[in-house]
Amino acid sequence: MDRRSFGRRRLLAGGTVAAMGVTSLSLPDSPFAGAAFAANVPKTAPAGGRVRHLRLCAERLADGRMGYGPAKGAATVPGPLIELTEGDTLHIEFENTTDVAVSLHAHGVDYDIANDGTRLSRSHVEPGATRTYTWRTHAPGRRADGTWRPGSAGYWHYHDHVVGTDHGTGGIRKGLYGPVVVRRAGDILPDKQFTIVFNDMTVNNRPAHTGPDFRTTVGERVEIIMITHGELYHTFHLHGHRWADNRTGLLQGPDDVSRVIDNKITGPADSFGFQIVAGENAGAGAWMYHCHVQSHSDMGMAGFLLVAKPDGTIPGYEPHHGSAGPG
Repeated sequence: MDRRSFGRRRLLAGGTVAAMGVTSLSLPDSPFAGAAFAANVPKTAPAGGRVRHLRLCAERLADGRMGYGPAKGAATVPGPLIELTEGDTLHIEFENTTDVAVSLHAHGVDYDIANDGTRLSRSHVEPGATRTYTWRTHAPGRRADGTWRPGSAGYWHYHDHVVGTDHGTGGIRKGLYGPVVVRRAGDILPDKQFTIVFNDMTVNNRPAHTGPDFRTTVGERVEIIMITHGELYHTFHLHGHRWADNRTGLLQGPDDVSRVIDNKITGPADSFGFQIVAGENAGAGAWMYHCHVQSHSDMGMAGFLLVAKPDGTIPGYEPHHGSAGPG
């Protein structure tokens, strides 16, 4: 298979991006920035309430796809991971470098109608233009009537809502989508993050049998963000590992009744995520992930979580092809 492991990116206030090991737009003063994870002591998300700023561009890629990126010439499919903590506010300076109108529509966060990212609310961006989108998040709490208001924490996503149709069908098909993670203060933070998108019969809009591989090392805490787009339902299965079917993928204690799974059905615009410890109770190896609809996996909806030993070797693994390169 012809795949790549995505490199993490941190967007600094001035727009400078540095490679960090997992595709992401972590925001300024992120807990990840320059920090080494202490062995066996997971880092946790800080309290929310900060006001953040970042820049995002939409552009056409040389292979015909479209993508979002932190600067012109840096677009990827999926777009960069945006991370927030409940209570944060995010202002996104969005530039459309394409020749068609594009927008930025988010799931899971709070926004008013002027930030909906649709043509109907006139919150799209014409070719060559720039606008600022504002997203807010909130912690859970009681409403005035005594009922419970859920917080924003979860695994969400953003995508175009105007290319091709007023629902962004053309933009999504071409790759205009990306992940959003909203954490609750105190949530455990991962060592590495990987985004997997089942978009019709593709994985991350790659050709059949070239879905991306993701490389980690035994013992690293890995977070997988899984999104589905297109017309089809799929199931996501990861070999050798399992997770709790709840907000974080982690059990809260021995009495947590969350169902433990290794396969989850997912339909258009669904998103979920989870954390695992790479190789836990399984060891190093090329652990397959794939859609478990049999015809879909047979047609190439598959890739590997490559779990290496501390010395960097992966038992029994021989790459089929070279790296696919960026995007």
